[in-house]
This record gives sequence, C-alpha cells and structure tokens, in this order.
Amino acid sequence: MGNDGGSIPTRRELVKEAAKDPNNTQVKETQTEKLQYYWSHCSLSQKPLSPPIVSDSTGNLYNKDAVLENLLNTSKENQDGNVAGNERTSGTIKSLRDVAEVRFGIDREGEEDSKTRQSELRLVCPVTGKRLGPGVKAVYLVPCGHAFAETAVREMPGEQCLECNESYSTENVIPILPVSPADKDRLRDRLSKLQSEGLTHSLKKTPGSSKKRKQARPNKETEAADRIDEVARPSLPSKEPRLETSSDAIRNEDTAALTAKVLAEQEDRNKRRKMAPNENLKGLFSSSNGMAGKQSDFMTRGFSIPSGTKR
Repeated sequence: MGNDGGSIPTRRELVKEAAKDPNNTQVKETQTEKLQYYWSHCSLSQKPLSPPIVSDSTGNLYNKDAVLENLLNTSKENQDGNVAGNERTSGTIKSLRDVAEVRFGIDREGEEDSKTRQSELRLVCPVTGKRLGPGVKAVYLVPCGHAFAETAVREMPGEQCLECNESYSTENVIPILPVSPADKDRLRDRLSKLQSEGLTHSLKKTPGSSKKRKQARPNKETEAADRIDEVARPSLPSKEPRLETSSDAIRNEDTAALTAKVLAEQEDRNKRRKMAPNENLKGLFSSSNGMAGKQSDFMTRGFSIPSGTKR
C-alpha cells in the first residue's frame, strides 16, 4: 500500500461514464425480445408452446398441461396451508373456467422446415396468412377462441367469427400479449364487469354464483309480495275515535283475549265496590227499632233516654 509504487484508484477513475436511461430504440428492442420469447414459450412453465394453448384474461399464453399441473399443485398447497401457487399466474387463473383455449392457424410448411433446424411452432392468421408474433398485433375471440390478426377482425363485416360463424361482442375481442396501457386497462375493466355479473373470462358461470342467486331470490319475492299487499290492502276510515287499550297493543291472540278478560273482571269488581256500602262506616250506625227518626244516631248508640225527660 505504500513505498511499492502502487496506487489506490478512486471511483471516478474506475467509472468513466454514468449510467444512462435507455433510449426509445433500446426500449423497443428489449420489448421485442421479450415478446418474441413469450410468443414461443409458455408464461408458466417456460417451455415451448404446443397445442392445446390457452390464454387468461390478461392475454398471456400458456400450455394447457402446465395450467392443469399448476392448479393441482395449488390445491395441494392450499390444503397444506401454503397459498404461494397463485403467485405464478398473478391470481388470474384459479380454475379452468378462467382460461380460454386459443385456436391458432399453423403454418405446416414452415413447421416442416423448422424441424430440420429447431422445433418451433409457427402461428399464422387463417385469413391474412401473416405469421403472428411481435411484429403483428393479434387477437382472439371469446368464447370460440379463434385467433386472427387485428386488421382482419377490424375489417370483418359483422360480429361473427370467420372460422365458425359464432357471434361475439366487441368487448370479448382479447389482444394477445398486449403492450399498450389502454389495452391492459380495457382487459382489467372487462374482467371486473364479468365478475360482477357472476361470469369468468371464458364467459362461464362462476362456481357457486347460481346458488347465491337462488337463495337471494325468495327474499326478493317475499319483499315484493309484502309491498303489493300493503298497497292493495284497503284503508277504511274509522267513524269513531277509539282508544287503544293494552289488549290492542298485544299481537298474540291468546294473550290479548286473556288480558281483555282480566280487565273486564277488574272493572266489574270496581263497580260493585262503589255500589256496596262501606263496612267500616256501617258499624257506626245502629239498626235498633227503639231508636227512631232523629234519635237513632251514633251519638246515642248504646243508651236509652226516657220518654218523659227533656234534652
């Protein structure tokens, strides 16, 4: 470190140029290489694509056997308490209803030529004959799954598949491996709309959605019937004002009848008490025949006054 003719280089001497952000050309090249890889390899198993090929709601391509194997492993991991299996597909594939089989046109001549060089699957548009890949924007239709170049679908006279004549809607035209943010946002909105309607990416019903609807239907019917009864029930005006008693406030018929009976007995008992003489005051008066008129009062009770005496 010293007196040997050596030196300690600084970072400024080692790093001559700072890192620069990639320009547009470099970004496009990187993106093209990435698309080229995923157009020929499964996004899940990283193996070459081979029919049957399926796609999820985001437009990624998978081998169907890889999806089945991932679902089986995920179910086992869920039983063991580990839910890391869905992370491979970002949670978009939970069952086979979440994928749709994509039916590509295959270039047989190109396939024979490629066998001598490398096992490669050449996917083409059945209408235009163009090879589908990073250079050609491709889409497929749901639910039939036929894949075409986007220009061919745009120029179709009606909303019917050119291969099977099955009708489709514009929102069910799925771009394959989309790049633009607009396409990704549209696919995300489409999936959320389908989930609110109880459907999956393949337009099949979500498991358990029919049972929930059947359970919720009787409640809605009963509520509607109650409303109809309230509207149809005639409201008769009362001729005389009626005071509500405690028996009227009780809804149970047996309890109301028993309460009315008890109230009637109490009212009858109170009337008889008012009509009958008071036993406490009755003892103060004498019922003797010797006392007549004004002399028979409580002041002379128990005494006899001679008839000749003066008061």
